[in-house]
Amino acid sequence: MTRPDADVLIAGGGLAAQRCCETLRRQGFGGRIVVLCEEPTAPYDRPPLSKAVLSDERERRTPTLKPAEWYAEHGVELLLGVAARELDPARRLLTLRERRGTGAAGRLRYRELVIATGSRPRRLPGLELGGVAHELRTHADALALRAALRERDGRLAVLGAGLVGMEVAAAARGLGREVTLIEAAATPLARALPPALGYWIARLHREHGVEVRLASSVERVSLRGSTARLELSDGSTVDADTVLVAAGTAPATEWLATSGLGPGAIPTDAAGRTAHPGVYAAGDAARFPDPYLGERVPSQHWEAAVRQGTAVARAIVGLAPAEPVPPMFWSDQHGHRIQLVGHAPPDCEIELDGNPTAGSGQFAAWITRAGRPIGALLVDRPDALQHARQWIAAAHAGHTAQPTTANHRNTPAGPGPSDTRRAA
Repeated sequence: MTRPDADVLIAGGGLAAQRCCETLRRQGFGGRIVVLCEEPTAPYDRPPLSKAVLSDERERRTPTLKPAEWYAEHGVELLLGVAARELDPARRLLTLRERRGTGAAGRLRYRELVIATGSRPRRLPGLELGGVAHELRTHADALALRAALRERDGRLAVLGAGLVGMEVAAAARGLGREVTLIEAAATPLARALPPALGYWIARLHREHGVEVRLASSVERVSLRGSTARLELSDGSTVDADTVLVAAGTAPATEWLATSGLGPGAIPTDAAGRTAHPGVYAAGDAARFPDPYLGERVPSQHWEAAVRQGTAVARAIVGLAPAEPVPPMFWSDQHGHRIQLVGHAPPDCEIELDGNPTAGSGQFAAWITRAGRPIGALLVDRPDALQHARQWIAAAHAGHTAQPTTANHRNTPAGPGPSDTRRAA
């Protein structure tokens, strides 16, 4: 067999790729690791892009996950500005997209391949607005949006009330900008939260001066000078000199069209193995099995990328994946830390510990389905995170006893305390 160019070739330079590299070396893997980074920089953290990078004028450095010395010390080769173009899984051969500015392309043979190419923002037709319209996926995107928010005095229109859209709306209000948040669904985060909790998030933004337009979509767009006029489905209009398109993302797996994988997020087992031997997937490009839902689901959150990149590395060195834990994502909006543990399906029941309308804003929403714990929404309650995970995991394992809460002050043993009330 021809000697491979890489023992482990990782297509994609994001968080899942980074955690895969770290775990491989921690587990004693001594082979050659090569990482393809489409951007001209080492792997970096994306959550700060919609928060700290926008809010702090001094924050201009790319939030890299490791210093450059780490890659040299651990024998991890980064190919910057290089992306995957085509995969031949039968020959274990990856064709590269042209290296930026050089016109040079090539091929790499691999022993094991990890697909971690992430996702790309969804584009909305008719929103070709030149410098007025922005998207937010890369550090360069964040710097361009920050410049627009600081250099222009008009309104910011955010199209999409997902996590990125709402975090940017909150950051822009912190800078004193007028903001309109436009969402086609009836509530924010409609795919992740039931209406009762979605309405709370909408109210939070309104209380901080964000104009929230729900169940509205953009029908037509016109540009007058440097101002965009958005005509909405309810007949109203919004004028904005900055527009952020934050209508979700799609897995960046189009380059796999001829490989038999995709389209969309790639189905895997719990270790990240795909249908092809020696090919794994992790992060936004993957669809791991969720034991709490009993199906494979894509997850585009920070913690999922960490967990999946680690699972793939463990599989490569012959170790089983770690025990599953209920998934979690978090968001910082208007000074509040919002965490969702597990899931909140439409047919769930919700009981509240604390009052969402109180001045502190702290509360926990304990979520069950058919009487079985399945999720929890925690607002400024980081002390309850570990308990929420235990509460959900114990129910999934068939245990009836509540886990101890001795180390979690002010944390209820799930729904049921005297101060808990059912959400409206």
